[in-house]
Amino acid sequence: MKAIVYRQYGSPQVLRCEDIERPSPGSSEVLVQVRASSVNAADLEYLSGVPFITRLGSGLARPRKTILGFDLAGIVVDVGSDVTQFVPGDAVFADLFDHGFGAFAEYVCAPESAFAPMPSQLNFEQAATLPHSGILAIQGLSRGANIEPGDRVLINGAGGCVGPFGIQMAKAYGAEVTAVDCAGKLDFLRSLGADHVLDFEQQDYTRSGKTYDWILDLAAYHPLRNCQRALSFRGQYVMAGGPFGRFMRLLTFGPFLTLGTSRRMKMLMWKPFNSEDVAALIQLVAAGAVLPRIDRVFSLEEVPDALRLLARGEAQGKLVIKLSTESGTRHRQDPSRPPC
Repeated sequence: MKAIVYRQYGSPQVLRCEDIERPSPGSSEVLVQVRASSVNAADLEYLSGVPFITRLGSGLARPRKTILGFDLAGIVVDVGSDVTQFVPGDAVFADLFDHGFGAFAEYVCAPESAFAPMPSQLNFEQAATLPHSGILAIQGLSRGANIEPGDRVLINGAGGCVGPFGIQMAKAYGAEVTAVDCAGKLDFLRSLGADHVLDFEQQDYTRSGKTYDWILDLAAYHPLRNCQRALSFRGQYVMAGGPFGRFMRLLTFGPFLTLGTSRRMKMLMWKPFNSEDVAALIQLVAAGAVLPRIDRVFSLEEVPDALRLLARGEAQGKLVIKLSTESGTRHRQDPSRPPC
């Protein structure tokens, strides 16, 4: 089978498209033919090995897990003897973050528990956008449990992988949504349902005098004290993205900033592909409240190009990797792309 492989940390330039042996499922595993995947900011972190903490799980000097890719949607082609939930032919999707990665390949093996039935309303490309980013968004908003109709929700860094899902979810929960990103993405954010949009280069939401009942921060470039000032008397601030140093400062100083108040400032304690959140996400999709937005579709060989585009921050919606369903088919290649 073909897979995008890396054996050293670095830029997308170190990725290679290679023919490797197709995996076989163990007794409790499922073998899936990957029909589509999508790229995420975490792919860039594990590719570069920065921040260094990513290497604790993937290898200090060089990556032990040589195939990246978390999101996938595909077809079950074989199952282990102890598998009871799936049979060959089932359409499934998954986030392989906790299961060795590997979605940038034609086939992948993972435990039965890693997969869920694919939402019937979506095609493979749409479903592949959901597992990583959709779950981050739904957890970042606590499934709407503490958001009341009419609440003011602000999403900072709203035009990336996670934000478009967050905007749609917050609207589904009845919130008034303010989305913050660069000027070139403001029309896109409006199309997702945002009530207000802010160009972060022109307007600083922490200094506007307005307050919000919920802030989902996917970029984290403002000082924590400024973010605290933008919260309403019962507001909650959730950091779900940004530099590693910001996370550490939030863990250290966040509780003290809101001491004696009803405000809360916390880091998202992410649970990849948590079953309850997956069920809630599928429900939102089934109701038509959340619809994946795809900016561009790439072939497997074009994974490096997709990651470069993601790194530039220019994508409006998810970047999807679509795999050929014909075994052995080779795509026409640009000379600058890795050979396959």
